[in-house]
Amino acid sequence: MRSSLHLLVWRSDFHHGHFLLFVSWRSVVFRWLSSGLRISRSLQESYRLLQLPAEGHSSPAQVRDAYLRLAKLYHPDSGEPTADSGLFARIEEAYRVVLAHQSKVRERDGALEDDDEDKARAAALQHRHYLSYEGVGSGTPSQRERQYRQIRVDRAAEQVLSYRQREHERAAAADGALVERDMRQRSRKIKITQAVERLVEDLIQESMARGDFRNLSGAGKPLNKFEHNPYADPMTHNLNRILIDNGYQPPWVVMQHDIRENVARIRNLLLESRARLGDPMTPAEQNQWEQMCRSIQEELGKLNKMVDNYNLIVPMLSMQMVHFSMPRETERAQRGAEQRRMDLLKVREKERERRKEEKKRANNGTRTQTKKQGLVSWMQSLFRY
Repeated sequence: MRSSLHLLVWRSDFHHGHFLLFVSWRSVVFRWLSSGLRISRSLQESYRLLQLPAEGHSSPAQVRDAYLRLAKLYHPDSGEPTADSGLFARIEEAYRVVLAHQSKVRERDGALEDDDEDKARAAALQHRHYLSYEGVGSGTPSQRERQYRQIRVDRAAEQVLSYRQREHERAAAADGALVERDMRQRSRKIKITQAVERLVEDLIQESMARGDFRNLSGAGKPLNKFEHNPYADPMTHNLNRILIDNGYQPPWVVMQHDIRENVARIRNLLLESRARLGDPMTPAEQNQWEQMCRSIQEELGKLNKMVDNYNLIVPMLSMQMVHFSMPRETERAQRGAEQRRMDLLKVREKERERRKEEKKRANNGTRTQTKKQGLVSWMQSLFRY
């Protein structure tokens, strides 16, 4: 694209008449004029907000640095005491205006440079085109610059891939070192275990040589360790026997025992409380029974949490428990109280029957004794006469 300034001058000369002077200046003059133009007020305000010189000679890097510095101070999420969302919005808008202005200036200057390069290319030496951009590309300098930028991007991508590959290799090497260290630790533990086993075996052999095992009870008799379960593994059987002999119980067994004890205690408490009340219950007894049920409800909640923990650690699915509900327990207590009343009535009836029998036997005994005494007295009176 070519740029020129045409000047028409009208001059008068009494010797030569009138003539027209045509002048064409180079684009350097036009560039000087365009750079010397005053920028608008809005653009000046944008430079002022970014704290940059108002003449517009700042580079894109300087503009970006100024924007980042102000963003750290006024961004709403910066956490600084100077944070201001309104001012930050104005700064961001000014940053965009300045970038747009610089982009337009660069495009205009690039067009002028292309024009100058086209004019000077014929006079310049051929090798001068390849003294910049590392001799990469072909065409105009602007085209070669774009090609050089693309090549730099490709190089950066290759460097990133190489860096990632090195990091993966380093991580794999670190993992291999960890695996090797674990192997060394396991090998060391195995060696220590084997050394302890050899030491124990040596001590047993020395004791046998001294005759420490000769006077043991059951010497020379076969062992009956596996008569309970002949299909059990000997090592497992011995370990279980050692744990049982030392009073060890699995956690789920202990928890099952605690659950059963708490259930028995709660059910006995409900049964005793219901048995003391009448049937049907009076309003006062009904209120007392409801208070008892509320207190038992809290204990049942804690008991159900224990059941959940027990179900998580119990080894067999068939041994899991279900939750205890208050309606079922109250109904159970009601049936138990009724059965207790019936049993009590039967006991009282049996006691009454027993007393009747005793009274009857006592009456019969009294009559027999009276008859005997009458017979004895009659015999005595008979022998007197």
